[in-house]
Amino acid sequence: MKQILIVEDEFIIAMLIEKQIRKLGYMLAGKVTSGEAAIEVVKSGNVDLILMDIKINGDIDGIETMQQIGTFAKIPVIYITGNSDPNTRLRAMSTNPAGYIVKPIETETLRIHIEEALN
Repeated sequence: MKQILIVEDEFIIAMLIEKQIRKLGYMLAGKVTSGEAAIEVVKSGNVDLILMDIKINGDIDGIETMQQIGTFAKIPVIYITGNSDPNTRLRAMSTNPAGYIVKPIETETLRIHIEEALN
């Protein structure tokens, strides 16, 4: 079963995303609030996909986190963000994401993006 890492610093949103991915039949690889923690989970665990908020806790944002992860692992990322400004989106696209979803997240939209990312 595919394992998904959630990187989200807002507790309620992280819980809602977790509920959605479990409903869709996926396992949770972890739930963290910072880029540094995400890097550690990826290094130590079995992660098939990352659902990444862009503005997160810690010294690096979600885009920088994926740039660092990309130096040692090839894991697809779907950005989930409240930020839809063109500059942020352009920065995110530099990491070749499997998707970019603007909050709020609909389960069907998430399902489609996850299926595309994992296939």
